Amino acid sequence: MRRRELLTGVLAAGATAVVSATPVDAASGPFDPAAGLEDALFRLPSAAPAPPARLVQQTAAARLDFRAARYTSLGRALPGLLAAASATRDASRGRAREQASMMLARAYVLAAELALKQHNDAAWVAADRALTAARASGHPVPIGESSRVLAITMRRSGRCPAAVRLLTQEAADLDVGQSPTGAVRTTLMLTAAYTAATGRDRATALGLLDEAQEETERRRSVPGLFTVDVSRTQVDVYRIGVLNALGTPDEGVKVAARLNIDRMPTAERRARAWTDTARMWHALGDQSQTFAALRKVEQEAPQEVRRPALRALTADLLYLPARVPGVREFAARTGALPS
Repeated sequence: MRRRELLTGVLAAGATAVVSATPVDAASGPFDPAAGLEDALFRLPSAAPAPPARLVQQTAAARLDFRAARYTSLGRALPGLLAAASATRDASRGRAREQASMMLARAYVLAAELALKQHNDAAWVAADRALTAARASGHPVPIGESSRVLAITMRRSGRCPAAVRLLTQEAADLDVGQSPTGAVRTTLMLTAAYTAATGRDRATALGLLDEAQEETERRRSVPGLFTVDVSRTQVDVYRIGVLNALGTPDEGVKVAARLNIDRMPTAERRARAWTDTARMWHALGDQSQTFAALRKVEQEAPQEVRRPALRALTADLLYLPARVPGVREFAARTGALPS
């Protein structure tokens, strides 16, 4: 009952208002695995329809690249995958068309995720197309997944209240009693919590976060979601991010102390957990701990640490009055050191 009241309230408000890793790719030159996406999104390569089993296999392989933080490989695979999925959807009818639309939606979700990580505006196009394809599929899980990446794109452009409304509307439509839809619903609430925090709406952010935690405690961890799994550890990682965004990183220290990041299922999620931990320590002025967390990101996912946001954090460490041993070498190999 409390969950429904919280979601209803948000909708109503919206209506009225460690060791270093071997680097992947040399640090010379800009690192943007999403650079080729823009051309592909506006003019897909030519492709023939693919057998359904092959399309599922190709989508699964791209998902593995994302979850392993192999962004260069993912960026190379996505144009062909998007083209094949689009051609298959266009050539299909009935149930086969719905299935192809679902694969196309998930390919666009991956494209949006990759573009978001690189701060590339192609995320807008990819996220919008993901949601269009997902709605055509009629399947609630990809609709939720696509809504999530569109809302993240909206948040990045400063449209936090609208993004929270989108997320809570979609969450309210999902069946909490079924494991897949209930789990997706929880991911939407977590993303909405962080989005509200970014907009400095503390009450909504913490309320949504607590509701997501209650949902997680009521069910076992649900693996197999497309890009983000649901677990108590995942909720704790989001809590650190929410507290960082609200300007109260000190409240996240106890949460970080109980995290067991090594148990998180993917390199991408482990790297994200260490990223939020690094941001927490940086906000608290503990630059040695910040650097230790950044090295953990590199250890888990060498390409993750070369994202623009992490290069900026590394550059902040580089120019602090108090020198942190090893930061300059780290900055050089991760692309944060100006040429």
